[in-house]
Formats: sequence, structure tokens, C-alpha cells
Amino acid sequence: MYASVAACLLASVGMEGPMSHRAPLGPPSAARFHRRRTSGTRDERYRSDVHTEAVQAVLARHVERKVAVPMPSKRRSLVVQTSMDAYTPPDSSSGSEEEAGPGDDMSGMEHWMSRPSQLGPAHLGSTSSSSSSTQSGGSGNAGRLADSLAHMHISHLAHAHLAHLGQSHHQQSHLSQSHHAVHITTFLFAGVPVSSRVSAKIQQLVNTLKQPRRPPLREFFVDDFDELLEVQQPDPNQPRPEGAEMMPVRGEPLGVVTNWPPSLEAALQRWGTISPKAPCLTSLDTAGKPLYVLTYGKLWSRSIKLAYNILHKLGSKQEPMVRPGDRVALVFPNNDPVAFMVAFYGCLLAEVVPVPIEVPLSRKDAGSQQIGFLLGSCGVTVALTSDACHKGLPKSATGEIPQFKGWPKLLWFVTESKHLSKPPRDWFPHIKDANNDTAYIEYKTCKDGSVLGVTVTRIALLTHCQALTQSCSYTEAETIVNVLDFKKDVGLWHGILTSVMNMMHVISVPYSLMKVNPLSWIQKVCQYKAKVACVKSRDMHWALVAHKDQKDINLSSLRMLLVADGSNPWSISSCDAFLNVFQTKGLRTEVICPCASSPEALTVAIRRPVEDSSQPPGRGVLSMQGLSYGVVRVDTEERLSVLTVQDVGTVTPGGLVCVVKPEGVPQLCQTDEIGELCVCSIATGTSYYGLTGMTKNTFEVYPVSSSGGLISEYAFVRTGLLGFIGPGGLVFITGKMDGLIMVSGRRHNADDIVATALAVEPMKFVYRGRIAVFSVTVLRDERIVVVAEQRPDSTEEDSFQWMSRVLQAIDSIHGVGVFCLALVPANTLPKTPLGGIHLSEIKQLYLEGGLHPCNVLMCPHTCVTNLPKPRQKQPEIGPASVMVGNLVSGKRIAQASGRDLGQTDDNDQMNCSFCPLSVAGCFLMAHTVPPSHLPQGAVSSSLTCLQLHKRAERVAALLMERGGLQEGDHVALVYPPGIDLIAAFYGCLYAGCVPITVRPPHPQNISTTLPTVKMIVEVSHSVCVMTTAVICKLLRSKEAMATVDIRNWPPVLDTDDLPKKKPPALYKPTNPDGLAYLDFSVSTTGMLAGVQMSHNAVAAFCRSVKLQCELYPSREVAICLDPYCGLGFVLWCLCSVYSGHQSILIPPVELESNPALWLLAVSQLRVRDTFCSYSVMELCTKGLGLQTEARGLDLSRVRACVVVAEERPRMALTLSFSKLFKDLGLHPRSVSTAFGCRVNLAICLQGTSGPDPTTVYVDMRALRHDRYGNLSVSPVSRLPLALLQKILPGVRIIIANPETKGPLGDSHLGEIWVHSAHNGSGYYSGYGEEVLQSDHFNSRLSFGDTQTVWARTGYLGFLRRTELTDANGERHDALFVVGALEEAMELRGMRYHPIDIETSVIRAHKSIVECAVFPWTNLLVVVVELEGSEQEALDLVPMVTKAVLEEHYLIVGVVVVTDIGVIPINSRGEKQRMHLRDGFLQDQLDPIYVAYNM
Repeated sequence: MYASVAACLLASVGMEGPMSHRAPLGPPSAARFHRRRTSGTRDERYRSDVHTEAVQAVLARHVERKVAVPMPSKRRSLVVQTSMDAYTPPDSSSGSEEEAGPGDDMSGMEHWMSRPSQLGPAHLGSTSSSSSSTQSGGSGNAGRLADSLAHMHISHLAHAHLAHLGQSHHQQSHLSQSHHAVHITTFLFAGVPVSSRVSAKIQQLVNTLKQPRRPPLREFFVDDFDELLEVQQPDPNQPRPEGAEMMPVRGEPLGVVTNWPPSLEAALQRWGTISPKAPCLTSLDTAGKPLYVLTYGKLWSRSIKLAYNILHKLGSKQEPMVRPGDRVALVFPNNDPVAFMVAFYGCLLAEVVPVPIEVPLSRKDAGSQQIGFLLGSCGVTVALTSDACHKGLPKSATGEIPQFKGWPKLLWFVTESKHLSKPPRDWFPHIKDANNDTAYIEYKTCKDGSVLGVTVTRIALLTHCQALTQSCSYTEAETIVNVLDFKKDVGLWHGILTSVMNMMHVISVPYSLMKVNPLSWIQKVCQYKAKVACVKSRDMHWALVAHKDQKDINLSSLRMLLVADGSNPWSISSCDAFLNVFQTKGLRTEVICPCASSPEALTVAIRRPVEDSSQPPGRGVLSMQGLSYGVVRVDTEERLSVLTVQDVGTVTPGGLVCVVKPEGVPQLCQTDEIGELCVCSIATGTSYYGLTGMTKNTFEVYPVSSSGGLISEYAFVRTGLLGFIGPGGLVFITGKMDGLIMVSGRRHNADDIVATALAVEPMKFVYRGRIAVFSVTVLRDERIVVVAEQRPDSTEEDSFQWMSRVLQAIDSIHGVGVFCLALVPANTLPKTPLGGIHLSEIKQLYLEGGLHPCNVLMCPHTCVTNLPKPRQKQPEIGPASVMVGNLVSGKRIAQASGRDLGQTDDNDQMNCSFCPLSVAGCFLMAHTVPPSHLPQGAVSSSLTCLQLHKRAERVAALLMERGGLQEGDHVALVYPPGIDLIAAFYGCLYAGCVPITVRPPHPQNISTTLPTVKMIVEVSHSVCVMTTAVICKLLRSKEAMATVDIRNWPPVLDTDDLPKKKPPALYKPTNPDGLAYLDFSVSTTGMLAGVQMSHNAVAAFCRSVKLQCELYPSREVAICLDPYCGLGFVLWCLCSVYSGHQSILIPPVELESNPALWLLAVSQLRVRDTFCSYSVMELCTKGLGLQTEARGLDLSRVRACVVVAEERPRMALTLSFSKLFKDLGLHPRSVSTAFGCRVNLAICLQGTSGPDPTTVYVDMRALRHDRYGNLSVSPVSRLPLALLQKILPGVRIIIANPETKGPLGDSHLGEIWVHSAHNGSGYYSGYGEEVLQSDHFNSRLSFGDTQTVWARTGYLGFLRRTELTDANGERHDALFVVGALEEAMELRGMRYHPIDIETSVIRAHKSIVECAVFPWTNLLVVVVELEGSEQEALDLVPMVTKAVLEEHYLIVGVVVVTDIGVIPINSRGEKQRMHLRDGFLQDQLDPIYVAYNM
């Protein structure tokens, strides 16, 4: 049977004698990394000297690389112990060659390992530091990372700095506030912290990402906008199994021993009556002294007493609470094995089913809720516990034990004898032979944190005890020292069950004693001359650390040292090291006996304690790459990436074991293939309690051969262990199914990755070895996440160096990238009751963004290799290239127009007699209706048109007299919103001057707002500045003089004191196309430009708005907009004078102190039409909230509530506004969005006969390729777009290809072009380039209608003819705006709109209140504003990275976490992303945290 197995594995597993310690790892040169015995620490569960050498050798190999990895920037308040205080730069000689040459002893190595790498600045570019840095074991070098960044091809673009003229007027002006927090802005260059600006760090990141290692991806697009993720193709060179099909391996027959009892209760009865004085169990206190010795007589009598009380004293005689077969919880602490043992056997005697669980420490214990679900599903109503434990449980105010979260209602029953009734003399438990009734239920925690109950029958329990007795050669009265948890697993099987069958004496060493004295178990072995000890690898390691002070240790009595986790691949190092040290103390080689077990299959295999060393233990040095493909390959080339495994002996007696493929049909593996072990035996679990489906998949498996035939008629049980069977039937375990991580088709074991991470300076950094490795699904593949607790005294440099080196080591040894590496403060990870880390809880915290790490390093560039290939744009004329009559490629040309302006009626004729000539002309004929101004809910000032006319005349007189201005001179009007501004504007027109309205500087923020005022004054060539006395004083203040040179200002006129006389004559323009005023605005990209508005355009504009909104003298319009540019200025200053209606003017700045002001005015004055901005709407939505009804607002009269904007409609905001105020009478139909831009201030505006608000859903993936796609199936890429309202009268629009300038068809995405009488005439010196001017304002189509002159809006959108009809019965051409061309980001060959990515980011975490994105040198930078404590800042980094990857297929390069209010917003509520970018690159944001994703 073994012929094929042996033949295969001779080539794959090296058999070694018990004393031969082959060095399985590393090239010969690695010999200089001598083994170091560590002392004074206990933190390596997976300790491996051999593996540590491999890791250090890997790191040394990459230390020559000097590619810098930018270190995260962190605000000082977040740094636990600031690194800059602890770090003192050495003098430049510290990196000399003499420090540690390759041949030096390890003291140099120790020296380098125990301090930060200290290459002086002088050596950054030199070669002299190379030898010493090699000896440092790769300290701090992240050069390896550069190689790992596979598929990213980032061309280094020149930093094309745009000449941003001016900065945003952010109302709160947060950018300017002087923050004095110190930045930790260092990055590591060859291990040295170097201070740096953000831009330099980003450059380092770009340089690091520029080096491709993995081959570029193939083309994956089927259609232009079908972005297909790469399906991982199998590697043609991957190793494949070559052995024959394995045969099932049978353990030796279970011997028939005459005196074996028929059941475990019968064994207890025998020993309790024959040898009542024989010791059964000794419990120890925390000092290591015997606390209580339980004899077999006591165990028997107390168990009977408890059994009687369980059956007869709970409930009433007629209705007992517990009947035979019911389940009962056993809740006992780990330091009370005596009470647990009595309770367990009491349950067996009463024929009830014990369910041992951990003690719940609090109501919200990690994992406690899942235990509660198990108890509920088992129907548990009674919990047995000890007196001490009962007193320690959390109590309510009345002294009752509260119901724990997720737990059923329990009756707590104390098992101490003094609380129990004595059974009658005639009562005796019924002791039956072992049968198929359930004996006990053992809980098992799954990978996802759910808890299952494995049922074990009485016959399985007895058979398992018999198999262990035979395997371990147990005899009566032997002494066994047990360090393991006695409630479950190996500790229960040996220390509670098998020991009673053989009348053995168990010394139970509690975990609390091990923490105080790690040597206690060895001392007990010596003291009691114990024959057997049950331990874990960690107990051996702790003993190694602490043994130095002990002299009188003698382990010669031990015949078996059972290593419960011997199947863990890394336990071999603990076993070897323990043997090396304690061989001199009498420990024999054959004594060490690893075993393999699982809750489902119980003991699978165990190494026998053989006296003659005829069969030495097996050992395999396996290639890690082979293992990742599920193949056993011996490492013949002495590579670094290997795994050394030891055998766990042979199959337990009476068992049949086979290895099947882990996924799919349970087919037998080949002899050199890794698979899951399955066991067929009586001595296994039988089911998961109450879960028939899962039971069938695990406990009822029928393995098949390659031909498809069953190998046995009996069912097998899946063990959850991965491994293979070697020569001689030796079982080798390479990992567990629960720890399996599948990345790109390759298997990795979480424990192996933990071991690699711990081998990177393990003593120095990770706190008590507390490290978790798990996988999360991102972009349809598993990604590895590593979370570790760092020591409390770790500096920032320590943390970052360790993280960088862990990434190198895992990449080199396992060939896999880490998606996220997070460090948390010591003692913050959720713990299991025994002090281990609770993996599923940690994973849940990570996924919810509640881990609160203190350091994070994300590496999406390294490990996300299945992104769609960057799009290559094809040279094309566009979809509109074929003209057939009026059709484009079979479609209607995408064009639409508003109704004709038509002839003026009689009523209008009076108003517009001077329309072609001047606005001033309209003003002279205007009606006397008062515009009013409401700051604090009361009218601040109001003027009739007659009063306004007189005041404007006095302003004109002031300009002519004091200013001495000529016709056509430019005048800057620097006023707060109000009547003064309107009077000054018309005064300029009366004097023949050209007015430019300018927002005044912010008094609290002069340093950033005044330069913008100065710039507009200079760029517009203003010869005079008009303002109020207050602002005049502000302009001459010390702060203003410190900011700008006051001497260069043109004359400043104060209009508070106007002359009483009229001007000699009022100016009337002779040229209707002459300049009326300049509209200066700063775009969201930071560009300052002035647009020239002619008298003709202004008159046409006013008429168009009047017709669309039906603005007649009887109307009242409330305007809550800034009056400095765009449609806001036109509505504020021009329309009411032109149309004769009353305007209620409300400055938006007033809403910051009184959010209800605008709606209060609308309600009280019964306004039908109102205009506002998004920032106003946001203030009302957030500021008023639930207070609305109390204020008694009535919005039922509102016919049109129009949001004035130059961006894609913000649907979420308008919908929430409509919903919030619906109960106050606001009709959702009345809320709409106007759209205008720089070249045409209003293109669409809701009229009296507009269509109902409509939403269409488009495919976001299609938009990236400049297509408008149909509704996507995937909800992730569904993008809702709001229909814009009717096009204004006199306006024509067409959709054109922005590159080729050809017209596009209906439903195609392109640039919106507009033709209208109220288009701007051109830029005023803002751009200065004639080409740009003609391109923006005077463009013509490349074919089709080539005669019409169009203005280019710079916005992408599409037209779609809808089924809706307007008042005239015509079908409505709906315009949908997608976003601004200048804001769109070209990334990976596709066009992304910032708002789409920002929407995904805001949804990513509850603490993100606002965010903005911008590109920088092909990297995507995401800035998020954090609402909450700074400790939550780092939670946002993984969440943001994952959200953008999943929804947009983009890798975030930099994540910046800031305080609320840092993202600058202009008066319209639009984000100033380019200002934000400049502030970030110039280190002006005072971020809480900046993460650079690798």
C-alpha cells in the first residue's frame, strides 16, 4: 500500500533521525545569521529560529535598494511617544565600514537589530554605507516594496502648475487659520528619517510605484466601456502533483482488553468503590501549591449527589426542569478543574448532556453572543457553575445575573455539595453500557466567529478513550501534568476523560499560574515524577525563556510529552529547542509526541512514545511555492521560502484516514498533493447540533477515487486539517482549512504569514506576539490583512520600519502582497477567554472601520493585480462622423432650444424702450417697487426705484467729481451684499463706467481673502475702488498692509458720504454691443476670469428670465444668493429693475447665524418664487432639521424654489430638502436646479410650465468612456442624474465632441455648446490668449451647421427626448449635466468625475462628513473630513481605499484625514478642489493623518 506513497515522497520529504538537525533554510551565506536565544520575553507563539534566519536573510538581500517609502504624516496629538524627540541624528561617521563587516561576530548584528538604522545624511548617496546596512538586516529599507508594485505603469508627469489667480472665498475661511501643531513628516531613505514636504513625499511614492515587476496585463475590454476584471489565469509553470492516487491509511486495530469498562460512568463507579482514596485530580493555586486533591471516592459520591439534584431538585416533581437527554451548560473558570469534573460526571450519571462553555466576563464579551446562540439552539435552560464563579458574574442592581446579549434565559445552579440535597439511600444512577446517545457537546468557533456544537456520543467517547489509552500506553495510577484547557479538546480528552478510565492522577496547572511562573509545569513534573505531560508549543517556549535560574530540574520520569498543537507547522522549532536545552536534564528524544486533532474528528493522529528508536520522527523541508499550489515539493535548492514540517505520528487505533481535495467533490488526492484529512472511525463527533445541512457536508462525506467509485461504504468526517501522508503512514499537517487564504488561485496559510511577521525583529516590536492575519474580499479576490499590537514604547520610526520590513519579508517568502498592515495599541485587540486574540471579532472590527489603529500601511498597488487594463483611446472622429440628412449614425442630432424671445408686447414695450441701448435706460423707466433687505428677520433697508435712481445719481456725481473718471473706465465695487452695492452699480452705469462687483475681504481672514480682491482689481484694470467706510478702514488696517502692498491700490472712494447734487448728465451708450459690466469669478479649479457682458446681452438675459419665470410687477421674489457674479448678480441687481417685481434680498452669510431667515421670509411674505444656492439649502437642511414645525413656517405658496448652480445637480441634497419641508407645504415639484456657466450665466431655469422633476439612472462605467449607457445591472455603478428644467427662451444648445467638435447624436455624452443673445462676449484679460477666447466664445462645428457661432460651456452632458410634454403640448428635450471638463480627472485612460468618487467615499464610513478628490502626478488623492475623535482617523484609510477600488476600479494613492471645515467651498457651495490641492502640497492643511498607499 505504501509503495507509491514512499516512491513519491522520497523526492519530497527528507527523513531524518531523531538527533540530526539539518539546517533546512537559507543559502550558505545565511550562516552568519547565527541563532540567538532570546530571553525575558514570551511573545512568539510561532517561534522559529530557522525561519527568523530566513526572514533576516531576505531583508538583508534587499537592503541595498535605496527607494524611499513615504512615511505617513501624523499630527502630534496622535503620536503616542513622538519619534522626533527620541531620534537624534548621529554624526556622519556612524555608517563607516569598520562597524560590522560580513565576518564579524553577531554583536554587531545585535547592535544593529536593537536600534534604528543610523546612516548619516552624508551617506545617502554614497556606497560606503552598503556593508553596514547589509548587516542591519534590512532595517527600515522598503526597497523591496518598489519591486512588488506590479502592474502600475505611472509615467512621471511634469508638475504642470496652473497659474491660479486668486483663492477661494471660503465663508469660514478654515484654510487660513494658523494651526501650530507640529507635523511628523518624515520618510525613510535607506532607513533614515528625513524631513520633507508633502510634494516631495508624493514624488517618492511615484518613484517607488514606477518600477514594474509583474508583467503588464493583457487587454480585457470586450466593448469600449465594458470594464472586465482580470480572471486569474493559471500559471503554466506552476507545479502539479505527479504521484499516484493515494490509498486510505488504516491505524492499528483497537485492542480488546478484558478489563476495559463498558462505559466511562462504569469506570468511575469501579474506581470510586474499589480505590476511593486514590487521587484523581489535584488543582493548584496561583502560587503553585496544591489547592485541593479530588479522590476517586469523592468524585463518585459528589457526582451522584449532583446527578440526583439535577434530576429531582430543579422544577417540581410533576414538571422537572431537566430530564435525561436535555442539554445543560457548564460554566466554570479555568482555575477550577475540580468543580468542572464533578459537574461533567454528574451530568453523565444523570444522563443529561453537558455543554461546557467559557465564563462570560461581561455582557458584551467578544464571541459571547455566538455562544448564546449555541445555547439557545441547544435548548439550554440551566447553567451549572461554581460558588466562586457565580459570585464573580456580573449582577444587576437587584443582585440577579442579567441576561447576556444573545443568550437564552438561564437558571444558574451552583454545584458545591453544601448547596445540594443528599440523595435518598435507595436512589442510584442507572449505569448503562455506552450507546449512541449524546454524551456531551463541545463548542467550536468557526472562521467567521459563529459557534457550532459538535455532538459526541457515549460510544464515541468510550472508543476515543480506549484509542488514546492504546496510543499513549496509559496504565493505572500514572501521574499526568495537564497545562491545557480542561473544558475542551486535548485537555478534556486526556485530563478529564481518559484519565478516569485508567485511574490516573491529573495535576492541573491553570493558565493564571503559567503567566506568573512559566516553569510551573516542569516543576510539577519533577515534584510528582509525572510520566506524561500535556502542553502546547507556547508552554515549551515560555519554559525555555525562564529555565536559566533553575538547577534541579530532572525530566527523566517523563515517558511522553504530548504537544497538543504539534500539527501547527511552527511547533517544530519549539520542540527542537526544548529538546536541545532539556536533553541535559534527562529529557529523552522519543518523549516528544506531537498530535493532530480537531473538534469534529477528535484525535486524528498521535506520535507514539516508543522506547526503541527504530522509527525516527519524519521531517520534511517543503517549498513554500509548491505548498501554495497544493503540491508537496522538497526544497532541493536551499531557498529561503521553505516550510519545515514534522510528522504527528500515525493514525489513531481503529481509524481509517484519507486525504481529499479541499474544494468540490471529495476526491482522493495524489500522494504528493496537499488535501484535507478525512477520518472514518467510531471515535469521532457525529454532528453539528441542530444543523443538518452542515452536518451532512462535514460528518457524512463519502470520498471517491479518480474513477468515481466510493472507497468505503462508511461515512468519513472532515477534520479541517490540511496535509498529506508520508512514508510509513506518517501524517504531516501543513495547515488548517480555517486559516486558508486563497489569493489569485494560490493557497496561503494564515499561521505561516504570522510566523514570518513575527520573525521580523519579533522581540522588539510586536506586543506579546499578538498578531492576526485574515483575508477580506476586495474586487472579487481575497486580500491579506495583518493586524498587530505594538509595544507601548514603540516610536513612530520603529513602527514604520517594522511595517516596511514585514511587507518585504511576506512578499519575498510567500510571494504574496499584503493589502493592509495595521498596528493597534497594546491590549486593544478583542481577546478570547484564555487570553488569545479573537480573530473573527478583529476582522469584524476591521470591516466596520472600528479597529482604531495607531499606524496603517495600505499596499493596494502591490496586491491588486486584476484591475481592467487602462483604456487606450482610439483615434476617431466620433459617433457623429456620418451625416445622413438630419440623422447622425441613424440618430437624431442632440440639439434643443428654448422658445423664441419673440416680439415685445405693449406692456413690455414701456419697460424696454431703451433695451437695445442700456440697462440704465430700463432703470429710468422702471416701476417704483421697493427691493428690501432682511438680515436678522427685520427689514434692514428698503428703496423704491425712485429712491434708488436718486442715490445712483449721487454716486455718479461722486465718480465724476472726486474720481475724475472718464467714459469706459473700470470701477471695482467692494461692498457687502445690500442696497449700497446696487446703488453703486447703477451709479457706475450713469457715469459711463464699467462696474466690477468684488466680494469684500473677510475681517477674520484678511491674509487669504485680501489677495484675491487685489488680484481682481489689478486684472480688471480698475482705476478706482468704491466701498463703504467700514471696508475702507479695513483696507488700510495693519493686517491688510502686512498682506498686500497698500501703496499700489488705485484711489479708494467711500460712498457713505455722497454729494447732494446730481451729475450734469446721465450717460447713454451709443453701441449696444458695448461693455455693460465685467463678471469676475473664480472657477472650482481655481481659475480667475472676467467675462465681458454687453448691454445687448444684459437686456436679452433679463427678458429671457422674465419670460421664463413670468416675472411681472405683482410678483415678489426672494433671493438668497451672493450678488457678485453669475445668475446671482443678475437676479440681485438687474431683473427686478427690468421686470418691475419686488425683490427680497437675503445675504447667505446671514444664514450662518440664523438658518431659518430665508424660509422665514418666504413664509411670512408669501413668496411664490425664490432662488438659493446649494450652500444655503445645506444650511437649512442641517441647521433646521426637526425644528421646522415649531417655527410655524408655511411654504405651500412656493411655486418655484430654484437652486442656482454651475455643476451637476446634487440630487441627494435637493431630495432631502424636499422631504424635510414637505410637511410644511413645500411641493417636491417646485424644487429644481438652474444651470449656467461662465460663458452663459443661465441656460436652464424652471419656468411656470416646466416638466415634473425626473431622475434617470445611467451606467457610471459608460460615463468613464464618454458614453451614456443604459441602466447598469450592478447597483454599484448606477448613477442617478436629475433632469434640468426648461431651456431659457432664446437659447439653443447642441452636444458636441469636445475633441473633434463634431455634433453628437441623441443620448451621446459630449460637451454642451450654447448659442444665445445673452452669451458673454469674451474673457477680459483673465486668460489673455486670443486662441482660448475664440475657442470658448466663438466656436463652430467641424461639420453640419458650420455657420452658427457657439459658446463652449466646458460641461459634459447629454440630451434625451423624453415622454414628458410641456404646457404647449410639445415633447420635452431633457438636458442632463454630468460634470465639468476641467474638473474631470483622466486616470487610467478614462474620465472620472470627482463627485462620483466623493459619493462613494462619503458612504464608506459613518465618521466621514465631507470629502474631496483630486489627481496629482497620476495619483488619486482623497481628502476626508473626520467627525469624531482623532483616534478614529486611521480607520478611514482602509475603508476609503476599498470603496474606491470596488466602485471605480481606481487605486487611491494618498488618503488625507483632516478636521471638519478644511475643504474650501465657494459662495455657491461648490468645492474648490484645486485650492485644496495647493494647500495640501504646501503643507497648509494641518492634517490629522496622511497615508501614502503603496
